[in-house]
Amino acid sequence: MINKIFSKIPRKHSKSGGEPSLSSSSSTSSKKSEGGNKRLNSAVEDVITTPFSVLSVGNNAGDRFLRDRNLRGDVNIASASYEALPSFRDVPSSEKQLLFIRKLKMCCVEFNFTAPTKNLKEKEIKRQTLLELVEYLTSASGKFSENVMQEAVKMVSANIFREFTPQPRENKLVDGVDLEEEEPAMDPAWTHLQVVYEFLLRFVASSETNPKIAKRYVDHSFVLKLLGLFDSEDPREREYLKTILHRIYGKFMVHRPFIRKSINNVFYHFVFETEKHNGIAEFLEVLGSIINGFALPLKEEHKLFLVRILIPLHKPKCLGMYHQQLSYCITQFVEKDCKLADIIIRGLIKYWPVTNSSKEVLFLNELEEVLEATQAPEFQRSMVPLFHQISRSLNSLHFQVAERALFLWNNDHVENLIKQNRKVILPIIFPALEKNARHHWNQAVHSLTLNVRKFFYDLDAELFKACQMKFQVDEAKENDMRERRETTWKRLEQVAANNEAILVP
Repeated sequence: MINKIFSKIPRKHSKSGGEPSLSSSSSTSSKKSEGGNKRLNSAVEDVITTPFSVLSVGNNAGDRFLRDRNLRGDVNIASASYEALPSFRDVPSSEKQLLFIRKLKMCCVEFNFTAPTKNLKEKEIKRQTLLELVEYLTSASGKFSENVMQEAVKMVSANIFREFTPQPRENKLVDGVDLEEEEPAMDPAWTHLQVVYEFLLRFVASSETNPKIAKRYVDHSFVLKLLGLFDSEDPREREYLKTILHRIYGKFMVHRPFIRKSINNVFYHFVFETEKHNGIAEFLEVLGSIINGFALPLKEEHKLFLVRILIPLHKPKCLGMYHQQLSYCITQFVEKDCKLADIIIRGLIKYWPVTNSSKEVLFLNELEEVLEATQAPEFQRSMVPLFHQISRSLNSLHFQVAERALFLWNNDHVENLIKQNRKVILPIIFPALEKNARHHWNQAVHSLTLNVRKFFYDLDAELFKACQMKFQVDEAKENDMRERRETTWKRLEQVAANNEAILVP
């Protein structure tokens, strides 16, 4: 395999060969220099070969993100011929498209950015060439030809598709708590990658790009590899990918079902297998705008996406990394179809955290947003299990959890729903309110609890007194049972001390 690759790379041309250099200063319009430029450009085209393209990927799954590492490591083989091509301003309009293609091929050559002192001249030539390509793409008039689209996708593929190698990190964990949050790893090749991503973004967004032709090259294979890049540790790269994916989704309608299905597969792998992925927040941000555009009534496919993907995304421990985007997607569904509120509320209860207090605060924040968009019929279907859970949160020893649960009564819409269904809700949460009022250690929680008790008393004094009497009766029964249990244990201890046998009824 390596021998085949090296056989395709032409040997270094000798200096005595009389081949003129490709200098941007050669801008004369004489026939002689014009002919010389054509010969030089064809020479560069022979030297600069595409090390990787989306169209030349083999069937081996392991080759999907691999580049030609041999070419990357031996860029100096072609460095003698890696010279800047003429500027677009220095060629006639009829030759600009040909020069554009040659520049695209030239930018397919990769350099090793882990060695910052190597090939500095060639790296700068490539960066300037990429900037020229972006500028030309922005100012181009007239539809791009199929050949241009093919070469553009080849160049982008050669530069951005790569295999991520996890960075070695020190584990500074004590009792499962991360003492020092490390900075994300920044890609050393970002000075080039950023321009390539800008090129791809403008290429996809350009009105000169015909999606009917471009879809042959921005195909399923290209989209799948693009989705794989979302696991990059560099947040700058993920930000570009998010914008580009959204543009592709909007322009290539034929790819929309495939994109949604592929993102779902990433979520399945994340939730049920690894719980490790860097781009979940960016995926959800894209999906948030997609959900916002769903037509009504919602398709069954979209409802299944809610039940099978979005709700289970509350399960991973790292929920805080993407909860804001997830909560937005969830509330979009409730606003689209209020009948889904019951499914969402029961889903939240299913994945409600037991020992993770910070995660429970996030759940309570999201619950309030969902309840704001919930209508009375859907609220009544889920209010019994919901307020059993809220009562447990009210009694939490973590003051932020108890405080956040009590803040639900500050929301006017939630307060109205509670008023309408007070005869069901108050008997459920009254024991929690009474225990907080008597024993909770935090003063803020104690004050908020008294305010909620007053709210119910002013709303329906008879119901409040009935709940209070029931609580006192239940408390007396509980105390009686506790005394009997303690008496039984004392008798057992006495019997054990006397080595006597006794039958306990």
